[in-house]
Amino acid sequence: MKIIKRTTIQIITRSFLYVVLSFGFIQTTIAYTPIDVPTAIHLESPIVELNSNSFNAKKRSGFTIAGQTEDAGRGLTIIHFNTSKKFEHRTFDTHSSEEAAEKLVAVLVKMLSTNSKFAILAHDSAAKSLIPQSGKLAELGFLKLSTLKSRQAYIMHNFKSQIFESVDDITATAKLNIPENISDTEIYFPRIRYEFEPNNNRYIAHAGGEVNGIKSTNTKDALDQNYKKGFRLFELDIIETSDGKLVAAHDWKMWARFTDYSGALPPSHAEFMKHKIYGDYTTLDLKGINAWFAAHPDATLVTDKVNDPVAFANQFVDKDRLVMELFSQMAIEEASRNGIQPMISQTPLMKLKGDKINYLEVNNVKYVALSRRIIANETKLMLKLKEAGIKVYVYNVNFDPGKDEMYVQENEIGLVYGMYADKWVFDVVEKTLSK
Repeated sequence: MKIIKRTTIQIITRSFLYVVLSFGFIQTTIAYTPIDVPTAIHLESPIVELNSNSFNAKKRSGFTIAGQTEDAGRGLTIIHFNTSKKFEHRTFDTHSSEEAAEKLVAVLVKMLSTNSKFAILAHDSAAKSLIPQSGKLAELGFLKLSTLKSRQAYIMHNFKSQIFESVDDITATAKLNIPENISDTEIYFPRIRYEFEPNNNRYIAHAGGEVNGIKSTNTKDALDQNYKKGFRLFELDIIETSDGKLVAAHDWKMWARFTDYSGALPPSHAEFMKHKIYGDYTTLDLKGINAWFAAHPDATLVTDKVNDPVAFANQFVDKDRLVMELFSQMAIEEASRNGIQPMISQTPLMKLKGDKINYLEVNNVKYVALSRRIIANETKLMLKLKEAGIKVYVYNVNFDPGKDEMYVQENEIGLVYGMYADKWVFDVVEKTLSK
């Protein structure tokens, strides 16, 4: 066996080159722009990892490029490469929106006509609204995508100038070298900014807001802390105890976990009031909710879970400071007839037939609650609601990695009116935008 001895200088030189290479790669990862590299040093081609998970996999799908991971929403995500180190992407909810499916196919037609390099991955269920586009997809060469079943994983790329597709009932993955010679200035997914005037009624404290880093407590402590930070709209989840009393809790399993309660669920009202969240935070029944809002006359309650507007409003301290998220057309119309301000939830809104705006205006619906995950594929509806003066608040903030309050503030507020936020992070933003 040969043993090669290296001098101290050789070791230091090799270590220095390793540091230079590592530092250069880190810069590229963060900036996504090419860097000047000495000709003596060779950097490997950037890698893209595609991970598609079907509904049955019960796992998040996404892709990773140069160490940066992006999660994919439901439907089909297109990743378009401007260079081997610069990309853009957009998710089309081809499960629930035929309009999204049409837009996706239109983008694919244009990409193929300009020889763009791109990849596609599916997440959850992607095929339902693709059915009317199946013939066009087959004509374009997407043979497996054209016959994709509702709950299948799917990946595609055209890095070698041919369409490669892979389908699986659970998971489809690929790890690929991105071609180095890509030079494409076309932008298919431009970032649109919408102007808006900052004010604190754009932000609803989700489940009372975060308290000492803990979310979804629905406690008096959460209301107290987040009122001081700037929130004036407070969402509380309203559910019933075993003896029919209304209290604030997200659901009974979560409440039991928060309190280490091991008895029968739901508990009685008396049992509910005995326990504090994590031993520290005071739970709220309707009496406590009324007392807090009576002491804070500029605060508004936004309810969740409860769908009986008249029964709840008759027990609340001030009907004029009450907005109720409701989950059926019957409940919306009942609230409207009784002078209660309804907020229509996503499911009944999307089920409305005909002119949605007219229905909302006739029933005096001024507020909408829906997932921020659908707004990219429902831009036309969002703009119509905005033009009609109907305020859309999005939830699922902090639900996907990287999609926190600041992301929504910088990318989605303006298209929608506001958000359900866990944290108050808006003071600095207001000063910046007010200049």
